[in-house]
Amino acid sequence: MKQYGLIGYPLTHSFSKKYFTEKFEQEKIEDHVYDLYEIKNLSDFPELLRANPGLCGLNVTVPHKIGVMFYLDWVHPEAKEVDAVNCIRITSESPIAAAFSGEVGIKDHEFRLEGFNTDVYGFEMSLKPLLGSQHTQALVLGTGGASRAVKYVLNKLNIYTRFASRQQEADHIVYQDLTPEIISKYKLIINTTPLGMAPDTDKCPDIPYGALTSEHLLYDLIYNPAETLFLKKGREQGAVTKNGYEMLLLQAEKSWEIWTSREQNP
Repeated sequence: MKQYGLIGYPLTHSFSKKYFTEKFEQEKIEDHVYDLYEIKNLSDFPELLRANPGLCGLNVTVPHKIGVMFYLDWVHPEAKEVDAVNCIRITSESPIAAAFSGEVGIKDHEFRLEGFNTDVYGFEMSLKPLLGSQHTQALVLGTGGASRAVKYVLNKLNIYTRFASRQQEADHIVYQDLTPEIISKYKLIINTTPLGMAPDTDKCPDIPYGALTSEHLLYDLIYNPAETLFLKKGREQGAVTKNGYEMLLLQAEKSWEIWTSREQNP
C-alpha cells in the first residue's frame, strides 16, 4: 500500500484528501491511500514517518510550511527562495547514502525527504491568463506564510508588489492608510489572509472597495466559499475576480507529478 497524506494543525477540513481519494477511485489507481496526519508539534514528524513506512509523499499546510524544512534532506531551489515547502517526496535511501547526501535531515533514517513548493506553480498558472497590460502593480493583502509564494511569482512576472497588513512594518501599508487613490493605482489586488473563509463568510479585508473599477483584478486564495465577500464587493464594482480553487487543483496535480517522478535530485 502506497500512502500519501497531509500534515498540519488543525486539519478541520481537507481539499487534498477528497481530491486524491476521488482521483484514485476514478483512475482506478489501486493500493494507494491519502490520509490526514494532524500533528501539532513538528518534533513528532520523525515518529510519524517511522510509524508509516509506506509513505511516499506528503502535502504540508499551516503552520508547518517553514519549520518542516529543518527535517528535509534536499530542498528545491525555488522552495528555498520562497522559504516554504508544501510538498514532500519520500524515497528509499540507505543510511550510507544519507550520510553522504550533503544535507542533514532526520538522523539515522532509511528514507530521503525532498521538499518542493507547488503553491508557486498553482498560483502562477491560474493567474497568468487573467493578466492584462494594466496589471503592472500589485497590492498583496496579508504578510503571512501564504504571501511568500505570491510574492515570488509576482517578482518573477516583473509585477511591482506592495504589501498591506494590520500592523506597521517596513515598506508595508497599514489597512487604515489605504486610500481610494492607492487602490486606483494597484489594478491587481490579492488576498492572502483567511478573512472571509467559511464559516466566517461575513468578513473581508478593510479596503476602499468603492475605488475598484473594471480594470481591476481581484484574486482570493480562499476557495470556500466560492465567492468571498472580498470577491463579491469587487464584482459589484465591475472588477474581474478569481478564487483559489484552480490554484488548489493545479497544486494537487503538481504534487502527484512530483511524487510519481523518477527524477533524481542531488
